[in-house]
Amino acid sequence: MDETTRWKPGEVVPQSGIYACDCGKEHLWSKSTDVRGHRFPPLPYECAGQAWTLRTDAHPDTD
Repeated sequence: MDETTRWKPGEVVPQSGIYACDCGKEHLWSKSTDVRGHRFPPLPYECAGQAWTLRTDAHPDTD
């Protein structure tokens, strides 16, 4: 994944959707529902990831 598909905590959410941490594990609280224009939350406690990645687009038919 390149930097255009990963967002660090505190960056502005580019599109509404469900984001997951990039650590590759499906641990508790590894996903976050974020709204476009808001800021990404901190990563889960004890997460080895560095950024958020989009998993499910909230509005796939609109751009």
